[in-house]
Amino acid sequence: MALNDTEGERLLAEVAARRAALVELTQQMVRVPTLNPPGRLYGEFCEMLRDRLAREGWQVTLLRANGAPGDSDAHPRWNLIARTDGARPGETVHFNSHHDVVPVGDGWTRDPFGGELEGGRLYGRGSCDMKGGLATSIIAAEAFRAACPEFAGAIEISSVADEESGGFAGAAWLAEQGWFAPDRVQHVIIPEPLHKDRICLGHRGVWWAEITTHGRIAHGCMPFLGESAIGHMGEVLHEIETALLPALAARRTAMPVIPEGARASTLNLNAIHGGEPEQAADYTGLPTPCVADRCRIVLDRRFLAEEELTEVKAEIRALMERVRAGRNGFRYEIRDMMEVHPSMTDRDAPVVRAVAAGIAQVFGRPADYVASPGTYDQKHVDRIGGLKNVIAYGPGVLDLAHQPDEWIGVEDMMDSARVMGLALGEVLVRH
Repeated sequence: MALNDTEGERLLAEVAARRAALVELTQQMVRVPTLNPPGRLYGEFCEMLRDRLAREGWQVTLLRANGAPGDSDAHPRWNLIARTDGARPGETVHFNSHHDVVPVGDGWTRDPFGGELEGGRLYGRGSCDMKGGLATSIIAAEAFRAACPEFAGAIEISSVADEESGGFAGAAWLAEQGWFAPDRVQHVIIPEPLHKDRICLGHRGVWWAEITTHGRIAHGCMPFLGESAIGHMGEVLHEIETALLPALAARRTAMPVIPEGARASTLNLNAIHGGEPEQAADYTGLPTPCVADRCRIVLDRRFLAEEELTEVKAEIRALMERVRAGRNGFRYEIRDMMEVHPSMTDRDAPVVRAVAAGIAQVFGRPADYVASPGTYDQKHVDRIGGLKNVIAYGPGVLDLAHQPDEWIGVEDMMDSARVMGLALGEVLVRH
């Protein structure tokens, strides 16, 4: 199964004819600030995309993840699934993207939601991660449909919520509802920005946890009458820096994780706070003369396919127990926040072979095979949906994700659209 020369030329011509449409669609997406947190304008984004897809003949469904984590009347978690059927029965190829974007942050020299186009680069928060990939998959599918109207099977596009915060109201919720069941979807491509000539086979695991140390409050002028939770946490941080981090750096994975530094186990401290909470509505910003009776840190532990999650957790527990054994009055709690197991698709899986064939034809060289340092929605398609034939492939440079002046190259999107279209031909065209 593959396109013949005439069909292949017709497909590439259809992609080329949609260059302006690809730029315009990506700009429209970027200009809707779907910020997560708190989950802003998801509904407006899905309605905009629904109207555009419906005009092109897609069957579109909007789905709210009622009751899922993060869903509220103020910020409802909306998802979109669009489908176009071929002329004959066959397998379904599903492109899964997320529409939420991370906070803007400092350091921008351009309007983060302007969708500015300059020098072949389209700028804006979410342009690279991953609205450019979403737009590319749509254009690729429409070009393929125009070039090969008699294709067998179906193509689906999803635009989902909350990938940046775990995906529990997006891809996970859809998987729980059966949308990724192997009897209805056979191939999934996630257009994350992992370079246009690379196939991402999977990702490392993650465990987010909150550690709290407890002390005893007292007047700040008489700290000897209290017990500092911050002092307790300082000893925890020292143990992490001097014992745990060197041990993690020595572990290596056989997974082709990029960049090279991420082939080791890693730990990042996402947050730290001690003393009086600063989130209270009546917080003045003034100090309080008290010994801190609590201190909290958030751990972001990325672990390898060769590590077991139970061992990862036990390692932290053992560290805390070492600190407790050497420190009077030391009390602590560990709270699980999120856990994701590593995911890895076989290199000879059908969707891998199809995309690899497209990369070879477009670039004249074999595809590179990589794994992601961070997780993405493959975890939910795999673990909840039960579908193993899933990869990430899309335009964009991974290092630009979440950065100031985030951008995506127009030519990169065009090349990826060509690859995606040819990959569809490998799966859905029968001669």
